[in-house]
Formats: sequence, structure tokens, C-alpha cells
Amino acid sequence: MSQILRLIKIYIVIMRNSLDKDLVNFKYLKFIKIFKIFFPNLWFRSSSLSRGERIKNTFEELGPIFVKLGQTISTRKDLLPEDIAEELVKLQDKVTPFPGHEAKKIIELALNDKIENIFKDFDIEPLASASVAQVHAAKLEDNDVIIKVLRPNIENLIRKDINLMYFIAKTIDRFWEESKKLKPIEIVGEYEKVIFGELDLVKEASNANLLKKNFTESSYLYVPDIYFDYTRKNVLVMERVFGIQISNMEELKKNNINIKRLAEKGVEIFFTQVFQHNFFHADMHPGNIFVSYENADDPKYCAVDFGIMGSLTESDQKYLALNFQAFFQRDYKKVAELHVDSGWVGENTRIDEFENSIRSVCEPIFEKPLKDISFGNLLLQLFSVARQYDMTVQPQLVLLQKTLLNIEGLGRDLYPDLDLWVTAKPFFEKWAKDNMGLTSFIKKISRNGPKFIDEISDLPETLSLIKKKLKDDRSKKEITELKSNIKNTQQKNMVLFIVILSMILFELIQ
Repeated sequence: MSQILRLIKIYIVIMRNSLDKDLVNFKYLKFIKIFKIFFPNLWFRSSSLSRGERIKNTFEELGPIFVKLGQTISTRKDLLPEDIAEELVKLQDKVTPFPGHEAKKIIELALNDKIENIFKDFDIEPLASASVAQVHAAKLEDNDVIIKVLRPNIENLIRKDINLMYFIAKTIDRFWEESKKLKPIEIVGEYEKVIFGELDLVKEASNANLLKKNFTESSYLYVPDIYFDYTRKNVLVMERVFGIQISNMEELKKNNINIKRLAEKGVEIFFTQVFQHNFFHADMHPGNIFVSYENADDPKYCAVDFGIMGSLTESDQKYLALNFQAFFQRDYKKVAELHVDSGWVGENTRIDEFENSIRSVCEPIFEKPLKDISFGNLLLQLFSVARQYDMTVQPQLVLLQKTLLNIEGLGRDLYPDLDLWVTAKPFFEKWAKDNMGLTSFIKKISRNGPKFIDEISDLPETLSLIKKKLKDDRSKKEITELKSNIKNTQQKNMVLFIVILSMILFELIQ
């Protein structure tokens, strides 16, 4: 029942903002106007606001999950009419804030002290406000800091929408056969973990600390210091970053920032996070990215908001990296084979046919700068190929795909002439050398050697158990299991031999 009430609320908000007037080209959605007769308050509506303002207001009124959606869409100005893009950008850090005095009470309750006793200065007016939290400027001793405060009752608001998403996903899963490929329930489950993880600011502080460690001494990315002593689940205190917002092209040019180098570094930072550190910032909209004023010719990024971070399984990371490498080498047969090997398409897929389909999508865009690639057309072609070969959605990769969507949009806005192929290819060549060569293999064997040796030390006990079981003359099923154990024992002996040999070789190489 609660899901139905939420759907009614969504309907009312959409109609109150007169969005039905913008749906005239969607013939299957025209019927929603019919229900307006049941809501007298919707009979007389003012639509003096622009289309962009009405859409932005709708996202805001519907709550944090819809604001997140608006933020993601706002990074794709190439796919949006200008009036809508200009308004949705405001969802990145200009969402209507909650009262500053309320934020002050939350901070004092969390830190169990008066603000005046902790901070030299506190700005009651928020510096920025987004979907789940807002930030206030302050001074801690002589340090400029920001205090991030979660919105009141945010968890309950998000829970209602997550429940609605599950309701819709289960309905789709039940009545639409294609849902087996889309996996809507699994996707909602992945998103649920992400969004609720964002509501724990202690976890966000730990995320920031790890990212900072990964980029220590780096000239690419700066991560601000975290003040853990003043951080709680709903309050985070962090060093304040002074820089130019990535979307402020006028300010970037005014400070003679090398835009081309900045764009190239952005690509390298992303791939480094995903394929080297396996820990990536997954909320890369312009409200969270700044550029340092220092060293304009070799600019440095500054990141904030570490609530949504992503990582991949070792298997997914490997297959994705190999896919990128094969793609940059125009080896479409390899791309096709990798998709089959990873289980992303059916094992009965004909490699030659799949290869030709991939080639037809990729060749027209290869070596073109971002400005000459129609992302909308590319998406349509990719969806067509996915349907043709029963490609299933990988829920665990949705967060990465969302981040790619953001990064590509940022790159297009920042430096449309960026040659993505030239920038990314050297990275994957180095990745292959570091991760697929003999030295890498030996290092992995050496690293896992103690574990294998520990397992093999249990062999006498395993053999004794086998002997007892054979004497008991148990069922055929148990005999089959014993044969399997014996086979595994033989394999362990072989592994032991390989481990010892590899460790010796590794020492010789060193």
C-alpha cells in the first residue's frame, strides 16, 4: 500500500509542475492526464516557470534518489536541451538547503558540545547543498574546514523510494520476459548498498583516507585531510579545498589552466583508480571536482564527497582491462571472445557474428575526438547489439558504467578535442605489461605461496580420512567424493611443486 501512495505522490508532483505538457511526444504517457480529474488541486495550474525550472523542481520535491538521478543526467549536456541542462546543473550543489540552525543542532548533538567550544567560526548559511547532505564553512583552530551534515530523516525518505524501486523491479521481473537480461531486482539491490553506504559519514571519511593514500605524492589528484576526531555517522569535518569548479570554464581560462592537459589527466586518474588501485570515486559530477590554482600548466585535480566509491572483483577487473586493451588495438575478435569467456553473453554465441557486430559499432568512432562522437547514437547501437546477442546486464558493473557516463560527459564539456584513444592506449599497454607478464605471474604465485603450503600441510590428515572412509565401505556417492578428494590431492602436490619452483625463479629474478 505504501508503494501505491508513493506513486500517487510522484504523480501529483509531476502534474503540479506541469510536466505532462512536456510529454506530448510520448503517446503512451498521454493517458496520465486522465487521472487529473481525481485531484481538484491540479485543475488550475500555473506554468509560468521555464521547462528546465519545472523539471529541476520536480526532482527536488521527489527527494534524494531523484536528485541523484538529476545529477547524473546533468553531466550529459550533449544529450539535453540547453534550458534543461542549465537548471539540472543546480542539483549538483544548489539543492534547496534545510535551515542552518537545524544543522547546528545536529552537529552539537553529534559532537556532544556547543559549536562555539569546538570551532572558532561557523557559517550558519550552507556553503553548498546536495541530495543527502549540506556543508557549512568553519574554522577548527586555525584551519579552514567544512562540516558536512546529513539531512534530517534522510534514511527514512530513501528507504521509501528504495522500497518503491523494489516494487517496480519485482513487477517488471514478473510480467516482462526481457527482465531476465536486465536483472532489475539485482540492480536495485546494488543501488541500495551504494546509497545507504553514502549515509555513513564515518565510512566516507575512511574512503577519503584510502583515496588520499593511493594518491600520496601524486601530481594528479589531491584529497583533503579528514578530522576523524570530529567525525560521526551523520557529521564529517574535512579540510576545506579552495579551487576552481571543473565546470567553470571562464575561471579556468582566466587562470590560464592548461585545459588539454587537465582533460588528459582526468582520463588517466579514472583508469588508474579502476585498474591500478581498484578503488574509484563513483560520484564524479562537477559539484565534486575542483582544480587547484597552483601550477596552471600541469594542473591538479581536487576531489570532494567520497560517499560513493566503487571497486571490482578481480575477475571483472581483468576482463574489463583486457576488453579495453583489445578495443584500442581494434582486435574485435578478442573483444567478442572475452564477452563469451566472462559469461556476459551466451556461450553458444557465434564469435564471428558477434565480432562483426562489435566492429560495425566501434569502427565509425575509432580515433575520433569526443566532439565528433554521437553518444546518443552509440548507445542505441550498443543496445541493439545487446538485444541481438542476449547480453545480460551485469549489476555489479552498473556503478562503473554510471561513472563512465559522468567522466565522458565531463571530458566532452572540458575539452571536446580530446583524443581518448591516444590518451588511454599507453595506460593499457602498461597495464598489460605489469599484470599479464611472466614477472607478474611469478609475483602472484610467490604472494599466494604460503597459503598453498599451509593447505598442503593438511595432506596427512586428508589421506588418513580417505583411508578410514575406504574401510567403511560407504555408499557409491561417498566413493565418488573420495575419488574427487584424491584428484584434488594430486593437484595440490602439483601446485606445491609449481609454488616452490616459482619462488626459486622469483628469487633468481630479484
